[in-house]
Amino acid sequence: MNNKKFELLAPAGDLEKLKVAVLYGADAVYLGGTSFGLRAKAKNFDEKQMKEGIDFAHSHGAKVYVTCNIYAHNGDFENMAEYFKSLEEMGADAILVADPGVFALARKTVPNLDIHISTQANNTNFLSALFWKELGAKRIVMARELSLEEIREISQNIGDTEIEAFVHGAMCISYSGRCLLSNYFTGRNANTGECAHPCRWKYYVTESTREGEYLPVVEEERGTYIFNSKDLCMIEHIPQLYNSGVYSLKIEGRMKTSFYVATVVKAYRQAIDDFLKDPALYEKRKSYYKEEVSKASYRGFTTGFYYGSPGSEEQVYTNSSYIREYDFLGIVLEYDSENKIAVIEQRNKFSVGDKAEFLTQKGESFPYEIEEIRDKEGNTTETANHARQIVKMKVDRPLFKYDILRKKAEGDESEA
Repeated sequence: MNNKKFELLAPAGDLEKLKVAVLYGADAVYLGGTSFGLRAKAKNFDEKQMKEGIDFAHSHGAKVYVTCNIYAHNGDFENMAEYFKSLEEMGADAILVADPGVFALARKTVPNLDIHISTQANNTNFLSALFWKELGAKRIVMARELSLEEIREISQNIGDTEIEAFVHGAMCISYSGRCLLSNYFTGRNANTGECAHPCRWKYYVTESTREGEYLPVVEEERGTYIFNSKDLCMIEHIPQLYNSGVYSLKIEGRMKTSFYVATVVKAYRQAIDDFLKDPALYEKRKSYYKEEVSKASYRGFTTGFYYGSPGSEEQVYTNSSYIREYDFLGIVLEYDSENKIAVIEQRNKFSVGDKAEFLTQKGESFPYEIEEIRDKEGNTTETANHARQIVKMKVDRPLFKYDILRKKAEGDESEA
């Protein structure tokens, strides 16, 4: 039996994803407002949504951290102090910061609000961690370029300051995520939240005397994707993370779907709980956890830098597609326990006769063959294929709002 607590930290790109993350087992979520964060293309939260999200999380015993981790230009500071005050009034548990100027303003404006130092600050050694600790930081998010041994050494030198580290999701090819490619190619600045993800594009080389002739870096008919990393996955390495001193296990993915959030969060929740209860049980079930996270889209898995610098096998050279083993069919809106009828909002096409399964917030998933579909008016239909169509289906086992209907995919890839 282990006594140390892990925090499972999940992404919340919008209000639905926040609720899904909390209900499927996240101890905390991180999200962005409409300003000052690094995911401008996520739906993000206006003031009303953020207050509702914070209240929902707190009512379920979870915390909310708000990203304010841009590298600020002079004009970015306008209204920032008022924004910090509003976050504190709404009950946010912490803000994530990378820029020293933003940090200084936050300490002055909201001295009682916890500050977490973002991975964008490239925290790669214990002296920089001590620097932030002495300024008043509550938590430091490790740079993704660190090994477990380096994190262990940092942990041993910073006392009770919390360490957070990414354990799952997309890997950025630039140092601590600070990239200029997007700005150069598209004018969208990755360091203010507008990354166009040029690391997923095809690349060729040219020779100066052969104008217009484009040569693949690697000979392959579709080109080469020289910057395209596999996705990080540490679900089979929970004991090593535990022993390194990491407190908060962070899942990447504010741009992902509710299905992705539910699938990955639940798998890590089960893995963490099993490990803390009985390490032998965790070891026995490792293949199950890996199978579960693989039901969300991914680009192949890697352990990143945790066991040393990754080699060429950690890159994807042939395409920018995701592997998609399961389709997100729909999400439960309500369940009539007396008549055993589930009301489901469709997200992808499904039909009578499909063999699917329900991903539930608690307990194991269970198989479900679709025998009948009715529309809102009660009329039978063979297929649900309209955008967010509301349908009703008889399901004998009880369901809850935000349980998910999924099905093994017929294909195995989807475009990123």
